[in-house]
Amino acid sequence: MNLKPQDVLVVLKLLAKGGLDCTFAKLGQELGISASEANQAFHRARRAGLIRPMEDVPVASAIAELLIPGLKYVFPVQPGRRTRGIPTGFAAPPLAEFFKASKEDPDLPVWPDPEGDHAGLEIKPLCRSAPGAARRDAKLYEWLVLADALRGAGRAREQELAEDIVRKRLGYDAPS
Repeated sequence: MNLKPQDVLVVLKLLAKGGLDCTFAKLGQELGISASEANQAFHRARRAGLIRPMEDVPVASAIAELLIPGLKYVFPVQPGRRTRGIPTGFAAPPLAEFFKASKEDPDLPVWPDPEGDHAGLEIKPLCRSAPGAARRDAKLYEWLVLADALRGAGRAREQELAEDIVRKRLGYDAPS
């Protein structure tokens, strides 16, 4: 089985919400994907061990193992051209409070968006609907920002900080 980007998006949304508390139609609407895409993504993530069966809640240890060492290999980031967009990586919460980034920073990672108020290097979002979903849910936005940092949208220092934040939020310490 191969995970798709929307599978990770669904898992991150479940982390933001604390579990599945709605229909797949509502979940899809919140994420900007169809109900059937939400359903398929949810079930792929569950078969992959990222969602606990019967409880429909994320499995912290499995998610940490996917996000921290694996996301940069499965869904890597390749900064693109300069564009206008929505900040991500070190330029957005929760990482922004640790780094001084200005709207004029030429290395600012952004998701392309004509309505965005920042200019920077294009980072393709995990999936096309992620920026819209992030606009509607601040907690999901933070999880997507952390995922982008772990995917490689930033230097080693930003990636290490994102790793620490993810571990704390998941209550997961790396096995020794």
